[in-house]
Amino acid sequence: MKLKLAVFGIQPTIDRIHSLLEENKEIELLPFTYSKAEETTTLLDTVYNCDVYLFTEYLSYLYVYNRIEKERLPTIQIEPDPYMVSAALYRLQAEKNVKRIAFDLFDESYLDDVVRELNLDEEPIKPILFDSWEKPDPEQLITSYTTLWNEGNIEYVLASTEEIAAELRGRDIPASTLHLPELRLKEALNQTISLAKLSESENNQMVTGYISVKGIDEKTEIIGHSLDILKRIRRILTRFSTRTDTTFVETEERKFVLYGSEKLHKHLKEHYRSFPLLQEMKSSIKLPVHLGFGLGLSALESAKNAEIAHESCQRSEHSICYITNERQEMIGPIGVKKEIDTSSLYQALIHHARLNNELSYNFIDFITDRNNEPFSTNDVALFYQVTKRSAERTVNKLLTGNVIKIAGEERPYKKGRPRKLFTLNH
Repeated sequence: MKLKLAVFGIQPTIDRIHSLLEENKEIELLPFTYSKAEETTTLLDTVYNCDVYLFTEYLSYLYVYNRIEKERLPTIQIEPDPYMVSAALYRLQAEKNVKRIAFDLFDESYLDDVVRELNLDEEPIKPILFDSWEKPDPEQLITSYTTLWNEGNIEYVLASTEEIAAELRGRDIPASTLHLPELRLKEALNQTISLAKLSESENNQMVTGYISVKGIDEKTEIIGHSLDILKRIRRILTRFSTRTDTTFVETEERKFVLYGSEKLHKHLKEHYRSFPLLQEMKSSIKLPVHLGFGLGLSALESAKNAEIAHESCQRSEHSICYITNERQEMIGPIGVKKEIDTSSLYQALIHHARLNNELSYNFIDFITDRNNEPFSTNDVALFYQVTKRSAERTVNKLLTGNVIKIAGEERPYKKGRPRKLFTLNH
């Protein structure tokens, strides 16, 4: 599976990244181009299902810093470093004989090192510093540079972004941005790939499944019919494991334990209404089969939740399956078709949520496929194959029309906010 990389930057930088990643088959590049760094705030709303976010200009990163921290998005940002500043100052002084230079910094800690390394006179250099945790004000920076220029204090400006440099050039003030070296760009891309792979390995939700057959446990003498049943279960689970990338073990208590992650999780969500594993076991074994699955952000958490689901199954005299999610909310029984009044639902979608015919029928298909189990905005986006923002608009209409209600939350990743879960309002 390709790693999805969201890159924010001006068009020339995006083009450079396209060129660097041209031969890379493991990354799907999703470019988000802007002319002003502030546009990042709205562009971020359009990003959907990405593994990592790369900000090629530090100014654009600062505009969305609070949101990134709040949602704990995996992010790499390119900040001007001492090498970039040193190279730019050296070229201006050595090649253009420009001595009085102003530039904006996000971190003043390395300024002394740069001045000392290049043996520069500090007096002509006018750094404008601002808090790296606050959103900068480009207009304020432009005003400050313009004042310095009009007063004759500077000959040139090194701006943090092209939008500031372009505005200054429009005022006949010599200006450019710090050059982003290819080596620095490659380094950032390598960091991004490493972070994406780490996030991928950490973020996959763990799934544990406990399976038992009523009437067969550690006290049962395993001969004849019981031995045949256990052999059938092993064969069924072997095939199931191959399809879902899971492993299973048999315990001394004559139970079977399944371990999986993303693929198994997806399989469970796609088969709320008709769970093939349960149906196959029911037809093959002819004894009540209990399947309890647990979701969690660690193997231990998913195992505890699987125990809760399995205990609920054991109260039944029939074959049954439950799922307990990471918030210990019970989902199920799985594999049992729930009756949905599609006629009433359609009327509510049309008249209360104000959806058109196509969206209404699609939502009925969505609810039916999920067997009326709780869903998130993310589930809607995947089903409709639309952006998260578009899915949110549909969900908001459904909430406003009282067609659905909030049913809880899920936390599918270690990083990020919990997702709200919704269900039909009846």
